Amino acid sequence: MMTLNELVGCLQQFSKSNDSNPAINTIEMDSRQVKDGSLFICIEGYTVDGHDFAHQAIEKGAVAILAEKPLNVAVPVIYVKDTKRAMAIISNVFYDHPTTKLSLIGVTGTNGKTTTTHLIDQILMDASVKTGLIGTMYMKIADEKVEAKNTTPESISLQQSFQKMVDQGVQSAIMEVSSHALHLGRVRGCDFNIAVFTNLSQDHLDYHQTMEAYRNAKGLLFAQLGNTYCNKDKKIAVLNADDPASKEYEKMTAAQIVTYGIDHECDVRATNIKITAQGTHFEVEAFGQKHSVQLKMIGKFSVYNALAAMTTCLVDGLPLDAIIESLENVDGVSGRFEPVDAGQPFTVIVDYAHTPDSLENVLLTVKEFVLGEIYVVVGCGGDRDKTKRPVMAKIANDLGNHVILTSDNPRSEDPLQIIKDMEEGLTENSSHVSIVDRKNAISYAVGKAKENDVIVIAGKGHETYQVIGKNTIFFDDRLVASEAIKERGINEF
Repeated sequence: MMTLNELVGCLQQFSKSNDSNPAINTIEMDSRQVKDGSLFICIEGYTVDGHDFAHQAIEKGAVAILAEKPLNVAVPVIYVKDTKRAMAIISNVFYDHPTTKLSLIGVTGTNGKTTTTHLIDQILMDASVKTGLIGTMYMKIADEKVEAKNTTPESISLQQSFQKMVDQGVQSAIMEVSSHALHLGRVRGCDFNIAVFTNLSQDHLDYHQTMEAYRNAKGLLFAQLGNTYCNKDKKIAVLNADDPASKEYEKMTAAQIVTYGIDHECDVRATNIKITAQGTHFEVEAFGQKHSVQLKMIGKFSVYNALAAMTTCLVDGLPLDAIIESLENVDGVSGRFEPVDAGQPFTVIVDYAHTPDSLENVLLTVKEFVLGEIYVVVGCGGDRDKTKRPVMAKIANDLGNHVILTSDNPRSEDPLQIIKDMEEGLTENSSHVSIVDRKNAISYAVGKAKENDVIVIAGKGHETYQVIGKNTIFFDDRLVASEAIKERGINEF
């Protein structure tokens, strides 16, 4: 608990509506979460303006307001130019700068963030390090998991979660850092020790508009590592040597740089890669050491994710043989190249691939081991980057034998129009079917597949919901596929 004056004393510029100095028990940006003794922060968002909820917050117990616009209220109002920036600063002070008490690892990139953070987390846990994890699938604080609303939460939620990690004795926290979060300032005040880059390919252009802007947004993670060199608090950037964006990130950061890759000279490099339906084998050369690695995970993209995790843990001080042992024991990550086995004589793979690059990676991996034909069930999300829709369809058509275009999360858009946008990437001779209902599309593929064929169900991965209009319904590709297989009947084969 702090007084209002103590809390806002960290701000360089502000004005105050009156001299009262209440005790602040919590800070909130959602009026529904306000309690007695809260400081309510008014954030102007895309759809709602927190200033409109100031009176409601006071009725629920807010004793002070942080605002940008004039308010006629009885409680003290702290006026600043930018409440979002002020929120990040205040959150750090209120929760006593928790990331300075953790080893904080941030992972950014278009694809591979979730898998890479989970691999790092597993390696550290196997080394008896108490960990926290923040990402797309959930937030984990020591042994407790809670649902995640955003890949990277707002600064208040972040700092509160980091404080809980400190209280629980967490030593290392691993976090997916999205381009949105970086651009919107959600991670301001986070004291990262290691920043990791996976790759850059087309995504989120509905928000960033250009690939250059998208690349630069991710570059903020590396720029924000700081500008000093201290033996007690080393800052390290782990970069993918095979991705051209890494050259830009090298310029943006003052941190020490360690690289990993396959195709170019680097510090941690994989060679002699062999991909089968059972896993992936490769040799790794790391800082003069050479070891053999046998992953249960499949594909070249899995090698990149493993290299990113391996390099991160090496610079964090763990021995290479222990890192490899951990990686070799990982079965995979939920919804990432995840097989669905209901006794059928063909393969069904569910993957989160929702970008052109990730879909291409998955299909190229399947082509490495498929003995039959490839069925691709794929859609694109509504209210998101429209330019990738025809590209996704073209990739599915180029690399698959049978393409089934369907719905992903159409949200407020007409799912038929989304499919029509995808069809723009196909030629007149393209062999595809369009089935709006995702369940029917999956059932169609299951009904057509023969022995040794592979069905790839792309786009939703671990998600257990589908957003149609304003409704969110339960939907799990894995369960739907499994039920379709059972309905077809194994005895048919």
